Amino acid sequence: MPAFTYRAVDPTGKKTKGLLDAASEAAVRADLRKRNLLPLSVEATQQSVGLGGAPRSHRLSLKKQVLVTRQLATLVGAQVRIEDAIRIVAEQLTGARDTSLLLDLRGAIIDGRSFADALDTMPAGFDEYFRASVRAGESAGKLAQVLEHLATHIEDRARNRQTLQLALIYPALLALVSLGVIVALLTFVVPDIVRVFTARGAELPGLTRALIAVSDWMQRWGITAAIAITLTLAALVALLRVPEIRLTWDTWLTQAPLFRHLVLRLNAAQFSGTLATLVQSGVPLADALQAAAGTVPNRFVRSRVAEITRNVQDGAALSKSVQAAQVFPPMLVAMIASGEAGGTLGDSLDRAARDQAASLKATVTTIVALVEPAVLLIMGGIVMLLVMSILMPIVGLNALAG
Repeated sequence: MPAFTYRAVDPTGKKTKGLLDAASEAAVRADLRKRNLLPLSVEATQQSVGLGGAPRSHRLSLKKQVLVTRQLATLVGAQVRIEDAIRIVAEQLTGARDTSLLLDLRGAIIDGRSFADALDTMPAGFDEYFRASVRAGESAGKLAQVLEHLATHIEDRARNRQTLQLALIYPALLALVSLGVIVALLTFVVPDIVRVFTARGAELPGLTRALIAVSDWMQRWGITAAIAITLTLAALVALLRVPEIRLTWDTWLTQAPLFRHLVLRLNAAQFSGTLATLVQSGVPLADALQAAAGTVPNRFVRSRVAEITRNVQDGAALSKSVQAAQVFPPMLVAMIASGEAGGTLGDSLDRAARDQAASLKATVTTIVALVEPAVLLIMGGIVMLLVMSILMPIVGLNALAG
């Protein structure tokens, strides 16, 4: 049954607003009149439709995902039905699009879908990790625990993303300003200087001639090159959405010496964190592995996790299967083996996840720390070449004049 937002006034003239489930807009207006309310506006809270008639769902911000997930965990843990819990949470949100998203989700559940199936109807609204975790928790009867762990995980992810963004702001601004200065020099300053040198008939150094050639090229083809680069990047992004091409690209990333270490560590942290969350929530290992396989970002590693899942379902030990996959660090394998032997797999996975997350954070911090001096050196070197190419002919002219 669809949901509608309404604004109305009571007999004293006081304005009110709220949400109602009804078969149609007319039914909402009739219900309001029965309550002695005069409807001012009634609007359906349906998802917007994108190209091809596919639903285009709004995505909650990470901050609101944490809030919504924690509230749902509390209400579901208190034995509140999931559709009622979603309605209560939706009424507390202030954004119209956020409220509409949750009400559409509630409507899908009222129509007979499970919570996980309802989430699958709006893939743009909730990421794959969220949907897979909810499915595993729902099937295991541990939905409240999984939602609580989900909220913690999303909160940590939001904090890490904010830290990374703040660390990259200065290098990004530095690179942007430096690039703008370089383009301005090549486009506006260099041509005027060239005219002065040409009028004097001076012989220009090789560095200056190279600078003049670059300046001429930018004036003629700069805009065209910028458009071509933009179109090329857009085409590459579109190609990476093709599953076969994405798998090939992800396979190359796991084998390239420059990226292999970081990519495998990132996927190990994601895999161990997801698996630890679900196992500690009481989700069966096979279901937890299926959920973890759906949340690993690299498609090649994801295929290896799917093989691990099949091996465990066939009775193999998790540590042996993870070791055979050859995409996770030995420390993770050792921690899993220790947890299996001691019957504390959940706690061992949690410790391994924290270790992997700390190692990944250290690696990212190191990379970010190197970005700033690298940008300074590169941009400073380019500016130095520009200054030298301009000053060298000036020095030559002064020598001739002397």
